[in-house]
Amino acid sequence: MKIQVLGPLSAEVNGGSIVPTARKPRQILTLLALYPGRVMPVPTLMEEIWGTDLPQSALTTLQTYILQLRRRLGTAMGPGGPGGAKEVLATRHGGYLLQIPPESVDVHEYEALVARGQAAFEEGDDEEAAGLLRRALGLWQGPALVDVRVGPILEIEVMRLEESRLVTVERRIDVDLRLGRHTELIAELTELIARHPQHEGLHSQAMVALYRSGRQATALDVYRRLRTRLIEELGVEPSPQLQRLHQAMLTVDPALDVVAGPKRSTFDLYAA
Repeated sequence: MKIQVLGPLSAEVNGGSIVPTARKPRQILTLLALYPGRVMPVPTLMEEIWGTDLPQSALTTLQTYILQLRRRLGTAMGPGGPGGAKEVLATRHGGYLLQIPPESVDVHEYEALVARGQAAFEEGDDEEAAGLLRRALGLWQGPALVDVRVGPILEIEVMRLEESRLVTVERRIDVDLRLGRHTELIAELTELIARHPQHEGLHSQAMVALYRSGRQATALDVYRRLRTRLIEELGVEPSPQLQRLHQAMLTVDPALDVVAGPKRSTFDLYAA
């Protein structure tokens, strides 16, 4: 079985899709796939499907959805599938679980690559870190669960995954800056700060990439526009780190022309 949640939902067995078209069974399959090998309690599945407004027939209906998923699974597994389907989508006391290896689900492959990339980053192995983080981000085919109508449980999962993706992008850019790839990053960072107009880390990276590419005035303008936005929308000044980075650019601090040391991100260059 191969399941993808980092983009449109996909679940295949022997090349055949087992993704149901109906909304609620899709939610159940997704929630089980995010935690392979772990029992998902019935109350959690019910909350995802119906929230706090449970119908009287909730348990019976949930069992029907599980049966539908098992039928699709059994069909894809081929001869002897129905029995095997009950073993893969198993019933346990108080819940259900998908008995599949974690690496069958793309999110777990992604998280393993991120962990390895983070370790390489902290050890100062920038080339290795860049390659691993790129492989991790390459698993994404769009926004997480983009074609699944999520309930309260999956909504939290989507937020967690999207935040992880953004942090990984930021870390990968840190590595690329340390490798001297500042000019190649400008277009990507321009798009990112447009999509995340209050994200100070991405703005600091854009400023450094522009500054190291000989575009000091543009780098300072990025700071000016961010500062105006933060004051007008939130009533706050940029963080001390960003203010110190801005001051360093004004004074042409030589530290800006060297890559960050091990275990330090671009944003932390001017941390207190």
